Amino acid sequence: MQSLDREISAAIVAAGGAISFEKFMELALYAPTGFYSTQGRAGRRGDFITSPEVGPLFGAVVANAVDAKWRQLDRPEKFELVEVGAGPGTLARSILNSELECRDALSYITVEVSDVQRQLHTAEMHSQSTMPTGPIVGMIIANELLDNLPFRLFVFDGFWQEAFVAKRDESFVEVLCKVNDTPEWLPHVAPHGARVPVQSAAAKWLTRSLELLQSGSITIFDYCSTSSNAIVSPWRDWLRTYRQHELGEHYLRHPGSQDITSHVMVDQLQLVCQANRVETQADWLIRNGINQLVDDGRKYWQANAAKPDVKAMKMRSRVSECEALCDPTGLGNFKVLEWHK
Repeated sequence: MQSLDREISAAIVAAGGAISFEKFMELALYAPTGFYSTQGRAGRRGDFITSPEVGPLFGAVVANAVDAKWRQLDRPEKFELVEVGAGPGTLARSILNSELECRDALSYITVEVSDVQRQLHTAEMHSQSTMPTGPIVGMIIANELLDNLPFRLFVFDGFWQEAFVAKRDESFVEVLCKVNDTPEWLPHVAPHGARVPVQSAAAKWLTRSLELLQSGSITIFDYCSTSSNAIVSPWRDWLRTYRQHELGEHYLRHPGSQDITSHVMVDQLQLVCQANRVETQADWLIRNGINQLVDDGRKYWQANAAKPDVKAMKMRSRVSECEALCDPTGLGNFKVLEWHK
């Protein structure tokens, strides 16, 4: 990714010798030649698997939640479902292929910054690169979005300093700088070398979403830490890179060729607004009817196993999909946060 290296290097020069880690991450992932603007995507042929790529069952459960919210809002004639960070549209396809009670009222808006991925959206999706501007009656959902939003990185070395990125010879290196706006909530004392992400972009995203939502809910699915306890755990436990389903190299190596991701710090989002509900993905799926969908699938398969059609094969797969989605050591341990208006 030589062109991206040059773009990052030019930004470093323009900034006087170093850019924040947050800016480095933004360029590495979202510049015109960044990871998500070119090659990066979810899916079995991509770089990582998220819940929608396990199969259509996840979308069917989300569709249950969508219908429930529509009924709770007294069945409005116009109901918007805004999926932010929609990627290639896998979740949207599963939801739209479900038996939606609110289909006639539904306007499904897929928000995705990558031109490459938006080209994969279907005509049923109102595909756009930015959030809607008007008031939203309905739901805003985001599956594994906030973990990819650029964040500031702070390191404890006697006191908290912010990590910046400079260029030495042909490599990007980290330099620590004392700044005037160190968050007050960081502890006064921490282990030497402790690190914590300050997720300002995620906080701004939540703030903006709450402003846009007139009535309805915001639901995010992600791998999270309930508190910013990354300061006392090895940074490699929460700051990771991925490429082609494998852990990648150090986050400053080969920008544009690998994903950079962090656990979402729930306590930092709670500083914006206390969530109405925080639970594991497994509990959220059970609460929204996954077991009934699996039972329906099992019955349909048993009734049609002798001469299975396409629907029967999909219904049969619900058992294995449910196991993966609710796995307490994997996707089932993800967190789901909801805000209601």
